[in-house]
Amino acid sequence: MATKKKPPPKSRAMSLHLGLNSVNPQHYGGWSGDLSACEFDALDMAAIAKVRGMKPTVLLTKSATRAKVLAAVRDAAKKLAAGDLFFLTYSGHGGQMPDITGDEPDKQDETWCLFDGEVIDDELYVELGAFKPGVRVLVLSDSCHSGSVVRAGPPRGDAAATSGRPKRMPPSVALRTYTAHKAFYDRLQKDVAARAGRSATPKADTAAAASVSPRLTAIANGFAPAVILISGCQDNQLSMDGEHNGAFTERLLLVWNNGSFDGNYARFHSVIKAGMPDTQTPNLFTLGNTAKFVTQAPFTV
Repeated sequence: MATKKKPPPKSRAMSLHLGLNSVNPQHYGGWSGDLSACEFDALDMAAIAKVRGMKPTVLLTKSATRAKVLAAVRDAAKKLAAGDLFFLTYSGHGGQMPDITGDEPDKQDETWCLFDGEVIDDELYVELGAFKPGVRVLVLSDSCHSGSVVRAGPPRGDAAATSGRPKRMPPSVALRTYTAHKAFYDRLQKDVAARAGRSATPKADTAAAASVSPRLTAIANGFAPAVILISGCQDNQLSMDGEHNGAFTERLLLVWNNGSFDGNYARFHSVIKAGMPDTQTPNLFTLGNTAKFVTQAPFTV
């Protein structure tokens, strides 16, 4: 009598949702960066995660500190294994600061403005790189300069003029914040560079590029997990806030349509982008071997 094969273990999923309607003026040179819809964005993304069988963690405004966010990401990296999913969303201000390690063509690092300090794109790249081989990581970033915030890419010219309330830390505030905390951010960049190493050269993943679009950015060699970032705009553009949702999140929720969307990540990004204005073009960016990941239905555990 043939023995029954054990079914493969079910994939696990964890999610983290960050929404900041303001930041701590004590760190940002007196600027509070007030926004309206970011907490709603985080709650709406957490609702999708819960419906799709994930265990969501939500950090809103004052709770979205550097320490808590990095601890949550590292906890997921320890617990998840090949085939599992980590779903990370951010809604808040995007910033930029001088790149002192020389890896950015525009000499600027993109950042997420957390409540008590910024997280740099290279820093986020290193944290995501700590996930085990085969883990799927989905990042949705509704912020300015977010086109490749998990690993910044080349600039795409001057940002188009936009009206409304952008999720952008003003350049004067960005410079003031960096200058006031220069020792911290310079040391952070150097530590991150040492952790990441500079030996791996980016190369194009032609399989992923063919399945998504020629706009795909380079993928770093040897990146263990598979990462998909769908962002609210390009690195040189601004993402707009709203009354209940940011413009990108509002469009994403409309396309998702309570789960009735039919298609994979490539089509999801394409349909979202098609309904956005020219001044805010959502980007799709990948790291690692994402050839299979991009063909899955969005939010599949």
